[in-house]
Amino acid sequence: MISLATFGNELYTGERSYPIVQRRKWWFIIAIAAMVLSGLIVGIKGLNPGIEFRGGTEFTISKTSVHTGDAARDVLAKNGVSEPPRVSTVGTDTVRIQTENIPVPEGKTSGEMLRTVSDELAAAYGVADNDVTSSSVGPSWGADVSKKALQGLVTFMVLVTIVMAAYFRAWRMGLAAILALIHDVIVTIGLYALVGFEVTPASVIGLLTILGYSLYDTVVVFDKVRENTEGLFEQYQVTYEDQANLAVNQTLVRSINTSIVGILPVGSILFVGAFLLGAGTLRDIALALFIGMIISTLSSIFLATPLEVVFRNGEARIKEHTRRVQIERGEIDPEEATVPVSRPKSSAAAKVDTSTDVVEPGQHLGTRHQPRKKKGRR
Repeated sequence: MISLATFGNELYTGERSYPIVQRRKWWFIIAIAAMVLSGLIVGIKGLNPGIEFRGGTEFTISKTSVHTGDAARDVLAKNGVSEPPRVSTVGTDTVRIQTENIPVPEGKTSGEMLRTVSDELAAAYGVADNDVTSSSVGPSWGADVSKKALQGLVTFMVLVTIVMAAYFRAWRMGLAAILALIHDVIVTIGLYALVGFEVTPASVIGLLTILGYSLYDTVVVFDKVRENTEGLFEQYQVTYEDQANLAVNQTLVRSINTSIVGILPVGSILFVGAFLLGAGTLRDIALALFIGMIISTLSSIFLATPLEVVFRNGEARIKEHTRRVQIERGEIDPEEATVPVSRPKSSAAAKVDTSTDVVEPGQHLGTRHQPRKKKGRR
């Protein structure tokens, strides 16, 4: 069995290569299908926004052996709450109850109503009064949190585009990275909706974190693409697409290793937070990280660089060079080339023999070999 080090060396030297960029149509179809499916999941099933986004009241009951929601429903219905509460178990002896804001009848304050409901919940679950805590979030505060989360996401995208374009001096790389990030966001949100976990501020933090991770992985691949294509127009053996595919293969093992190292601890946190402790914050952020890191790794390999190649292949200079390489390889007939092919100046100068003044058709020896006009006498 081949070792990972040998496998990585073969990929780096080009001895072994996978046509990832060449099969980009398949990756684009899969990516579009994944985004459409994610949109359908969100549209049909919908997200499960936490109390921080939708507003409402949360009660936390500690040291209880009753984990059903029947007692909570009875108490809340008695106090005028029509919406069924969301009851979840946290750990082994804690119950969390989320519901709409408690109606406040005339002659009472919201604080008095919270204390009344807390006392009744304590009696229903068989715990002391001080084992029940409550907190309320108004609808305006929840709407403000949603607005700020969206603003943070849009600001991140804009800054990424500017930084990528400035770093690589090529707007096409920035655009390809942004499209890959948009794919990561949509697919992650779709899978999050499919699982049904609550969308909380911790989820948003996890989403922004995986966007940074995806960007980091994409920048590494793009940097290798730039390095491989520095002397592209000085030769006619490989195309821009070939060199970009080589860059993806050269960074493939690194991307896999980095992803595994990152996913394993996140998966452990997700398992502990979701199944052992039932901790909502750990579970929410770990799920976003776990899904997003896998999707981001795949998009940096199969989506970002192929998109960048599509954009670069539209340039006239790249088209001309690609046609010339195809002609040199014998892949197309020179007469069938739809793009005019010109010989670069460096190649022409190399074939000029200044000692014999012999040139090829279409070349010249420079201004120093042109006839000089004699100065006339006055």
